Amino acid sequence: MERKLAAILAADIAGYSSLMEMDEGGTFKRLRAGHSELLEPEIKKHNGRIFKLMGDGLLAEFGSVVNAVECAAALQRGMAQHNAETPETAPLEIRIGINLGEVIVDGDDRYGEGVNIAARLQALASPGGICVSGKVSKEVAGKLAFAFEPMGDQMVKNIAEPIACYRVNFDGGSPDRIETPPHKRNSAQKKLWIAVLPFSNMSGDPEQEYFSDGITEDIITDLAKISDLHVVARNTTFTYKGRAVIGKLRRIRWP
Repeated sequence: MERKLAAILAADIAGYSSLMEMDEGGTFKRLRAGHSELLEPEIKKHNGRIFKLMGDGLLAEFGSVVNAVECAAALQRGMAQHNAETPETAPLEIRIGINLGEVIVDGDDRYGEGVNIAARLQALASPGGICVSGKVSKEVAGKLAFAFEPMGDQMVKNIAEPIACYRVNFDGGSPDRIETPPHKRNSAQKKLWIAVLPFSNMSGDPEQEYFSDGITEDIITDLAKISDLHVVARNTTFTYKGRAVIGKLRRIRWP
């Protein structure tokens, strides 16, 4: 079994289910245009390679973690510019996660925890944002003019140990990690936590399951935009889909 160290970038479109429901044809057309005009060229420009496409998401491999972070910033800037130039359409916003770790090489595909963690980090990123692991933050510190704001240790689905996560401020600032000033720590600790559990499909029609899941995802996405809230990631709350957890929430291990 061949293994190697790689920087893995995971990306998807925030609120994709709702966008497809509103305008399936138009959304799909814009998604394909975004891939061919922005995502694929930028990833190639930064010496990366897309090894998997999954609906609205993708996984890409980089030999350099610096290139991976620079590429993520370029993708977010490019998408923001595109949205500003087309205000008449619903914006497409990307969520990006980046991890540095060992991956299993299987032909052109990549597997293993290095890939899985990147996907979990992507789910923790806010729309238009970038979330990286502690390994990535440490490796690129002092090499890029980006700030890395700590999000704390996060527990995510199918990963036994918590992951040190950082939010990338790619508009500038110190490349070193930003620690919370002492006079602000008390107010930061008072931020509210909220978890949106999966909605149940009450229609009796299994084909409507995607609709109830889409509502849950949209609420999580919108709440994540509120700076005074800590929103539990979708991958964590969806582990309780179909389970009766009312009255047992105190036992759920939130990040």
